[in-house]
Amino acid sequence: MEKIRIVGGRPLEGTVRIGGAKNAALPDVCAALLTEKPVILHNVPEVRDIRTMGHVLGDFGADVEFKVGGTVEIAARKLTSVEATYELVKTMRASVLVLGPLVARAGRARVSLPGGCAIGARPINLHLQALEKLGATIRVESGYVEAQAERLRGAEIQFDTVTVTGTENVMMAASLAHGETIMRNAAQEPEIVDLADLLIKMGARIQGAGGSTIRIDGVPTLHGAEHHVIPDRIETGTFVIACAIAGGDIEVRNCHPPHLRAVIDKLRETGLRVEEGPDNMRIRAPRTVRPSDVTTVPHPGFPTDMQAQYMALMTQASGTSRITETIFENRYMHVAELQRMGANIRVDGNTAIVTGHAPLSGAQVMATDLRASACLLLAALAARGETVVDRIYHLDRGYYRIDEKLRGIGADIERFDQGGRRATDALPAAEA
Repeated sequence: MEKIRIVGGRPLEGTVRIGGAKNAALPDVCAALLTEKPVILHNVPEVRDIRTMGHVLGDFGADVEFKVGGTVEIAARKLTSVEATYELVKTMRASVLVLGPLVARAGRARVSLPGGCAIGARPINLHLQALEKLGATIRVESGYVEAQAERLRGAEIQFDTVTVTGTENVMMAASLAHGETIMRNAAQEPEIVDLADLLIKMGARIQGAGGSTIRIDGVPTLHGAEHHVIPDRIETGTFVIACAIAGGDIEVRNCHPPHLRAVIDKLRETGLRVEEGPDNMRIRAPRTVRPSDVTTVPHPGFPTDMQAQYMALMTQASGTSRITETIFENRYMHVAELQRMGANIRVDGNTAIVTGHAPLSGAQVMATDLRASACLLLAALAARGETVVDRIYHLDRGYYRIDEKLRGIGADIERFDQGGRRATDALPAAEA
């Protein structure tokens, strides 16, 4: 098991390039199950979750080829299995995204209940209720979801709460359903729009993606397509905050600033200087970080996936800030690790009160989930001395070579194994 060592106190300078969005690429990969024709995806991030999803599709009989440079070619010509086993999907909640495509194309699916980051209950009941409205028979037994349908049929679906993966699952399933499906209170994230763009290239009839109401007119079959995955807005935001907390002046390339509007606006309130281009940003850290309250809400509001990183920044602000988490009830597990580094944080229900100007000191800390691991790296950039972050496999699920990228802009950071030996820059052989 690898760890990351960071020595803080070095300002960042240079250029960093953002990869493709993991949370867009995962449903895009699953969409390839809807057709027997090849689907070619570009700008796919080479992270563990994508590799795991590739293994899942391979178990179904699909040919999945990962090419150098972030291109993935998928040909699901014949589905030899419709079962996603626990052993494959236990580390990744997004595995539930195969449910809709499988039942839509093959008429049945057996998918293990998903695992992933322990950041609170993320039940898939909204997915299952929606698929039942589309005509599927659903049964949950022995830790598996079993779904069957001769052919799905269009329906009106009102989500009780906004669900990103639920919206994606239904959008894929409804693309092959008979008749029209109308989704209300649909998720509006850029990743939803990205999936809709791919499905439309495959022949789907979808209107309204990116808004709260999406209409899908089902078609009998879909064909192959070629698609470029959008840049990762959460990776973008993580590097923007890295500059804010460490100090310095960096350029962030291959990003899409409008996808991160709520985060950029909030960071400007803290004093960060941001110059936006069409696919790049110049970031200049403030001399003094101002405190600013934030509440996580569904897109287009401040994303829950940036909450931990923002909290790290607020530990260095010149006053007290309040961070309120409304999406997940157990997403403050990074607080205890930040406190080990000297952060002054008090949690009251779903609100964290952060008293800034707390001098951080290097410490041994442990990542508990994907974004918490990024938060600890950011805090380490501002800390005095050496920080060692354990359980960084969480980090590799969603960030590709983030240690290399940070080192490329001046951070004192390295990856090493349990024996203290410096690890190779690439992912482990099983994942590379």
